[in-house]
Amino acid sequence: MATPQTNIVLSGLVRRLIQDGVLNESDALDAVTNAQKNKTNLVSYLVENTLIDSLLIANSASTEFGVPLFDLSSMDSEQIPTSLISETLIKKHNAVPLFKRGKRLYVAVSDPTNLAALDEFKFHSGLTTEAVLVEEIKLNKTIEKIVEDKANEELGDFDDADLENLDLEAVDEESQDDAEAAGGADDAPIVRFVNKILLDAIKKGASDLHFEPYEKRYRVRFRIDGILAEVAGPPINLATRISARLKVMSKLDISEKRVPQDGRIKLKLSKTKAIDFRVSTLPTLFGEKIVMRILDPTSAQLGIDVLGYEPEQKELFLDAIHKPQGMVLVTGPTGSGKTVSLYTAVNIINTPERNISTAEDPVEINLEGVNQVNVNPKAGLNFSTALRAFLRQDPDIVLVGEIRDLETAEIAIKAAQTGHLVLSTLHTNSAPETLTRMVNMGVAPFNIATSVNLVIAQRLARRLCENCKNEADLPDDVLIKVGYKKEEIGTFKIFEPVGCDNCTNGYKGRVGVYQVMKVSETIGKIIMEGGNALDIAEQATKEGVNDLHRSALVKVMQGVTSLEEVNRVTQH
Repeated sequence: MATPQTNIVLSGLVRRLIQDGVLNESDALDAVTNAQKNKTNLVSYLVENTLIDSLLIANSASTEFGVPLFDLSSMDSEQIPTSLISETLIKKHNAVPLFKRGKRLYVAVSDPTNLAALDEFKFHSGLTTEAVLVEEIKLNKTIEKIVEDKANEELGDFDDADLENLDLEAVDEESQDDAEAAGGADDAPIVRFVNKILLDAIKKGASDLHFEPYEKRYRVRFRIDGILAEVAGPPINLATRISARLKVMSKLDISEKRVPQDGRIKLKLSKTKAIDFRVSTLPTLFGEKIVMRILDPTSAQLGIDVLGYEPEQKELFLDAIHKPQGMVLVTGPTGSGKTVSLYTAVNIINTPERNISTAEDPVEINLEGVNQVNVNPKAGLNFSTALRAFLRQDPDIVLVGEIRDLETAEIAIKAAQTGHLVLSTLHTNSAPETLTRMVNMGVAPFNIATSVNLVIAQRLARRLCENCKNEADLPDDVLIKVGYKKEEIGTFKIFEPVGCDNCTNGYKGRVGVYQVMKVSETIGKIIMEGGNALDIAEQATKEGVNDLHRSALVKVMQGVTSLEEVNRVTQH
């Protein structure tokens, strides 16, 4: 045991946690020491490091200090009297004013020893303060909601009328001082407009934002559930200022408008939640088009159960990623969810016993405990050189963002054959085509047959809104034509989109549609005998593998999506 710990006297809440049997003395000493070292309170340290469940801590603290325990999730955040205490103080002390009774203000805290919060709340409100104990996790969520609501409130009144009042003098692009255009005091409305657009995109669940200048107009579009829709049309005279503002936020060179640039923005919504934007600029005929991809870290931690795999597909996926060696390939067009599938796999197998390295272009979401590398072809760091370096770093699992050429493919195959699990992607339309594509790249058929364990082809289909979807009445011959078997008709209901206040044109969210193909011995023989994608697909069907269209039809039978959406994403 470390020397500094021997001088620590365990008292109060720590002693109670030990007495209640939820924390042993050794862990308690470590927790107290580390909390002091990190300059955080003990409760936050215990919860953040998942040493104890926050409810157990709250129960023990309530007993020890005689402070009443309150379930914060039962209270509507709109009822919280945030006008009494500033957002800055709420975040500073990790405490929330709950309600006022006469001249007494009840304050939600997760740590009963947080007397500084009670004193400062008392000073600023002029009321007597009294502590109410709540769970740390629920307290953090409530503070996050208060901060988000405040931001929305500040930006909510920004509408088209405000845009009309902006300085609309023509901007001479050659002589305009970009630094002044991007950050001048006169451009506060531009800053507010951009902030509002970013917050709206997050609230609406957009995946991409497009800022597009044309000759006589400027438009902003969001991609929501895979479909682009126009959301704003500021005056064309503001195009240079909007792009300059976005480039300043992305730390890009605002004076350079002739070549594409790439950057990132981190938008902190609260102390505990931040969203990253990947920014790409492109010089077009009438100015710079800027596209922003929203990278939400929570999407990488969704878990396999919400991605849309059928039970047998999920079993094949989990079995393949838990093998000590071999290759798992995910294929599909851009925006089909390949990255989320790979990150989900990495999260499942990311344990302290495994060394995981990834080469990505670029790294989209930071994963704790994973060694992530941004490929940089200009500097000579491409997928193949990164992969070679990984193999000298004692890896267990390697993720290669994309297999683009023969060199990368051969190194990945070699790694998969020598005791490593390799995860990667290709751009093909189906699982069988992925194998023949590798043959066409020049990889020996024998190497493909002996190293590739599983191939997943995927698409993203929009989910029908549960609030407004409507049952559709379709003739039997139409259902047979789209691919249903005669014996299946009448055993399920088909729904169609309607549209309501809670969704976008009848859809809300997306679900994965998958073709999960295990490379069996028979499929391996077909590859080695020079068979084509049709031969492989025929054998896969015999082995019970649903193609993408059939998997999508299953989602329709489950009432998850519509036939129109199936035809859109599977192009049948």
